[in-house]
Amino acid sequence: MPPEHPPTLADVLRHAVDRLARAGVPDPQVDAELLAAHVMGFGRGGVQAALARGDAIDDHAAAALEALVVRRATREPLQHITGLAPFRHLELRVGPGVFVPRPETEIVAQLAIDMLRAAASPSPVAVDLGTGSGAIALALATEVPHARVYAAENSVDAFVWTRENFAQTGADNATLAFVDLEHAFPELDGTVSVVVSNPPYVPDAAIPRDPEVRLFDPPAALYGGDDGLDVVRVVSTVGLRLAHPGGTIVIEHGEWQGEAIRSILSADGWRATATHPDLTMRDRATTAVHP
Repeated sequence: MPPEHPPTLADVLRHAVDRLARAGVPDPQVDAELLAAHVMGFGRGGVQAALARGDAIDDHAAAALEALVVRRATREPLQHITGLAPFRHLELRVGPGVFVPRPETEIVAQLAIDMLRAAASPSPVAVDLGTGSGAIALALATEVPHARVYAAENSVDAFVWTRENFAQTGADNATLAFVDLEHAFPELDGTVSVVVSNPPYVPDAAIPRDPEVRLFDPPAALYGGDDGLDVVRVVSTVGLRLAHPGGTIVIEHGEWQGEAIRSILSADGWRATATHPDLTMRDRATTAVHP
């Protein structure tokens, strides 16, 4: 009998894509390629080049990839499987217990970055309330290096990941604290140029459709009370305490919540409220100015 040829990467990936598609994974080709890249130790572009060349894959790598595909087919988040989540120019460590940063939050970070860069101070201060993985705070610290950035997190499970990301990034202008949001950074009262937050904003009864969110994201990072805005109200009042006159606030929210959040901010005394869309043209963040 002729010797068996080792399977090609293309053969293995076709099987992976089919399995992920049958499990309802939204973009099975992308996920299969990213899992292969994780197993093989190089980027997705390297996987695509190997596919174009018709490269083989050894049995050990094929078995390792199959095990990861089985996990992804249960709808375990890709980022939990690889342990990494890209965010702007950062690569953050994530896993069970911490909210996985989403691409739409990059727009929220950009709003805060633009406002921080526009601050008149030579060393403006920003505060990220409920930082989770540290995504927004670390984007601010690394992209506005003349700023001082403070981040508050109050979940023990999330804080394990937050602390690792702060250490890994090594931004010496970023400070992390384990503290309830209401009591965050009293020493900064009246000095902060930008307050930013991606709070939990899903109404308690609005169970997310996607299994990756419903089954794996921590409930404390998702649900915000009957109308989803309980933590937004806290962020608004804490932001007023922290911000200096003319300072700004940036709050991420769901696409139907802009009007309600503008009303909350205006009632608390914020001025010039405005809601901004993400790249899909869905309302994603609301900003306001401290009086």
